[in-house]
Amino acid sequence: MQHIHALRRGATMSYALATLSTISFSLLLGACSTPPVRPQAATERPTATAGETPAPALTPQMAQDAELLNRMASQLDRLYRVAAPLLINNVDLCKAQARNLLGFTAKNRYSYPGDYNEAAHVAFGMGEHLQVTGVLAGSGAAQAGLQRGDRLLTAGGKKLPTGANAPSTAGGVFGPLLTATTSLPIGIERDGDKRSITVPVTRACGFGIELGNADNVNAYNDGSRVMVTRGMLAFVRSDDELAYLLATGMAHSLLGHPASQRYAGTVGGIIDNLVKVEPDTSMLIGSGGIKAMSADTDIAADRLALYLTARAGYDIDGAAPFWKRLAANYPATVLNGFVANHPATPARVAAMEKTTAEIKSKQSTKKTLMP
Repeated sequence: MQHIHALRRGATMSYALATLSTISFSLLLGACSTPPVRPQAATERPTATAGETPAPALTPQMAQDAELLNRMASQLDRLYRVAAPLLINNVDLCKAQARNLLGFTAKNRYSYPGDYNEAAHVAFGMGEHLQVTGVLAGSGAAQAGLQRGDRLLTAGGKKLPTGANAPSTAGGVFGPLLTATTSLPIGIERDGDKRSITVPVTRACGFGIELGNADNVNAYNDGSRVMVTRGMLAFVRSDDELAYLLATGMAHSLLGHPASQRYAGTVGGIIDNLVKVEPDTSMLIGSGGIKAMSADTDIAADRLALYLTARAGYDIDGAAPFWKRLAANYPATVLNGFVANHPATPARVAAMEKTTAEIKSKQSTKKTLMP
């Protein structure tokens, strides 16, 4: 029997691909997300909540669309889990990129484009209200007990928007409140009961973490977002490797490389395209308009990235071997791959090994890990 997934509290959390209407206000750590999911028979119907339109009958196409969203959700789930300590533990190195955040993600059915809107409504039970779809470990939202599936009603006593414009307009409510408080009361509905919880504000690196819906083995950063393609996500062998990859994108942004190297606009366009459920992969033909980084630029980012990774509690011993393996499998001649944009592998590896030894020495003598 074909299976789909529907919203149920207590199931495994998944983060879906942010598409056309990512919630962009600063309380969120990155992209929008799907509800938690569990296997459910195709004949089983999500229960309608008061004030929400009951879901129509499931069709085979809706089930297929739901499975696609679910696969992407599980991939973004991993990205966010690995990114959490990088964002929270490195706030003192983020400088201008640090933000006041509450530490949860939310969406409603209109966060999905086209036919996927109906698939999300039917398979995930998404409706008019924004609802919590992920809580970042270590954040204020986690401390306050906010749960996946909570419907968002008010913030600071102000009613939150519903409907098609909710994902893009809720920031107008949350944004001003976060600048003037250290904690925020939020009205929610949970299992049919209305209640209020107070969420402490978390200071964290305000980078968006995105999944690129493409098979090329690459990662991108545009100064405010770090993206890993599904091809690269399949290539990494461990959370430590993925953490270093994410940290590298953060480091380039923290060092101002997207602006100084003048690639922010080009890469931003690629990210905007690849976050779509069905991106235009013709943009990835050749180099995609991205110029290769110089060795000095990459080495500077690698040094900072190793510190970011170590400060987040990840093992950095495998960083240099990871880049050597990546270059061996996808060399610079693969024009839409990571090494084509960052070709100075031998120089980078030598510098990484030196920085790794430096960090290990500081760790052994219990010195502060500052680059």
